[in-house]
Amino acid sequence: MNYKVNLRAQKIQLTVFFNLIFCTIFISCGQNSKKQPSELIKKINAVQQQVMVQGNITEEEERAMSSLCSIMSQDDGLANYDSDNIMILKDVEIVPVYNGCENLSKEATKECFNNKVSTFIKQEFDLNISKGLNLSEPNQVDAFFIIDENGKLTGMKVRDSEVVIQAEILRVLRKIPMMKPAIHNRKNEAVLCSMIVTYGNDIEIEIVYIPNRPKE
Repeated sequence: MNYKVNLRAQKIQLTVFFNLIFCTIFISCGQNSKKQPSELIKKINAVQQQVMVQGNITEEEERAMSSLCSIMSQDDGLANYDSDNIMILKDVEIVPVYNGCENLSKEATKECFNNKVSTFIKQEFDLNISKGLNLSEPNQVDAFFIIDENGKLTGMKVRDSEVVIQAEILRVLRKIPMMKPAIHNRKNEAVLCSMIVTYGNDIEIEIVYIPNRPKE
């Protein structure tokens, strides 16, 4: 009898403990976010309900919660920017100049930009995350970001994919160093960039020049 009582008490303590964790996550994530994506909130609520029912949290659920918080923790999503006033990368005269791509021709600067960004992401991306998904074949996801008129990367968006993949791509994008901004008509311009990320046991990055702006 005492064993059952103690087990029930432990389960209640765990439930309370994880509720406190969720409250902390909501507070910490919400402090830096003007908009809380409704789909993410629904996912968080679903995980919370599951934890309350079973009285514990799996490693997978813990990773998902951490990823959701990471996605929401910074207010740098594409939806927070007026993309109508931002040029598309393919349309600018001189693309942003990544460190090490200086003093090159326009075409060489563009190729250098593509190679540097792709290489950076491949080096920084944690392959253990995509390998842990045990995919039968590689998946692809579209990602977008803005390099503003000061050369800072911001305005990020990753299309629908596994939450852990979205969070990891955003984490890596946020680490890309500042660069010289794009120039058009002798003026610094913010540009919208896009890429295709292929992930699984390996990762490949293809910088693409979108013909249309993504839906936010």
